[in-house]
Amino acid sequence: MPFTFTSLSALLQHPEKDGMNLVDQTISTDTVFCRSLVSEGYLTEQQMRHAAERYRLGRSKDGAVVFWEIDEQQRIRDGKLMYYQDNCHRDKDRNATWVTARLKQQRQLSLMYEPERCLFGLHLLPKDCDQTIVVVEAEKTAVICSELFPQSVWMAAGGMTMLNAGRLYPLRGYRVVLFPDTDETGQTYQQWREVAKAAQEFFQFPIRVSPILEDNATPAQKTAKIDIVDYLFEER
Repeated sequence: MPFTFTSLSALLQHPEKDGMNLVDQTISTDTVFCRSLVSEGYLTEQQMRHAAERYRLGRSKDGAVVFWEIDEQQRIRDGKLMYYQDNCHRDKDRNATWVTARLKQQRQLSLMYEPERCLFGLHLLPKDCDQTIVVVEAEKTAVICSELFPQSVWMAAGGMTMLNAGRLYPLRGYRVVLFPDTDETGQTYQQWREVAKAAQEFFQFPIRVSPILEDNATPAQKTAKIDIVDYLFEER
């Protein structure tokens, strides 16, 4: 019998310790990521704690922040483990990995299992379709913007190439704005426009791709491949 994300969700949600499932056990603000959000001035401590609670940010045993991917039916799809420095930039000496990859190493998952991932923050999809959903590239960006602009629901694709029409399908019927990072060639912007075009047939409302960074970022900022958080804080 193939191992599906439904059975993975059951595995992760099964109480293992003190009546808590694996996700609940990991939830913590004691990570370099959470601390640096405050120390670098992105969020207040209260905002950071609120965002961490909403997105169920976790902490691995080796100190990584865990960005859990939980779908609109509250099923746990996977978790991305990422390492940050005190300046809230990625620690490029330590590669990101996935909870499913570690479960395979521990022989708790079949090596043949292929995870079916979803947008980070999809579990926050509101019942009210009047709220706008904004999809960015990085989980960090979604976490920060969720507190700075709480009138919208912020989700993340997890990277430029991680967005596709299938991952946008749960958002059909909602007003959706895609907010890609920028680059010197405009490749990301054009790629996300193609994704929006491919997904459009499923949506009641048009999917917008924000041109703010493409129209306003300087050549130096485009070379640095900034995102909306970088742009906002550089402008302050």
